[in-house]
Amino acid sequence: MLTTKIPYYEPTGKEIEIFQMAAENSLPLLLKGPTGSGKSRFLEFMAHQMGRKLITILCNDETSAVDLVGRFLVKGADTVWMDGPLTTGVKEGAIVYLDEIAEARPDTLVTIHSLTDHRRTLFIERKNEEIIAHPDFLLVASYNPGYQKGFKELKPSTKQRFLGMDFPYPKSSVEEKIIIGETGISEAISKKLVQYANLVRHKPELGLVETVSTRLLVSCAKLIAKGLPSRMAGRTAIILPLTDDEDTVTALQDSFDLIF
Repeated sequence: MLTTKIPYYEPTGKEIEIFQMAAENSLPLLLKGPTGSGKSRFLEFMAHQMGRKLITILCNDETSAVDLVGRFLVKGADTVWMDGPLTTGVKEGAIVYLDEIAEARPDTLVTIHSLTDHRRTLFIERKNEEIIAHPDFLLVASYNPGYQKGFKELKPSTKQRFLGMDFPYPKSSVEEKIIIGETGISEAISKKLVQYANLVRHKPELGLVETVSTRLLVSCAKLIAKGLPSRMAGRTAIILPLTDDEDTVTALQDSFDLIF
């Protein structure tokens, strides 16, 4: 939804211009990148900048087409239809964001196909009704190829229905600005946090499913800014959320303690 406060976002390249061009041409977008790299924040920022309603749908393995499109509900003696979030967005011309689209059930992906090509229509099977998308409707999805590789991957035929936008972790100088901008922490602390993140990201031998994200760094900086000792903040906001393995926790903590 629109908010009065502008979401903080630090551009890393030409993503703002690409998004605006995609919106102007009604082209669906697929944001590709690891967890916590700024995909959702970027979308919140763009929706605010463009004055558009944002509808976010968190996909999981139980997300079905009915959850997106809508369903009949019994109210008293009547049976009434209730639009789902996708149908609402199609009608109102909102930006609809399918977060982690690969997690959704296959029938969900089939539902959006006609919205991602020249037809720009949504067929509601239960009502035998076809809805033409509002001119301002924009479909955006996110995908974590590193996490979902070999597990839940999008079919090439689905990926090719979207424009692709890459969201890797920002380069160090930009990531430092993001942490400072989000938390007001000192430049010195921000540099150390990014130094730690880069150290861990380049250690695949740790066997982490997910590595240190910008989101975790921001959370850590917020705790430090509130007065929590830096080593305790690192353990609480970064290390323990990453792993349950005691040896890995110890290795991560030792590296953090060396930097701080």
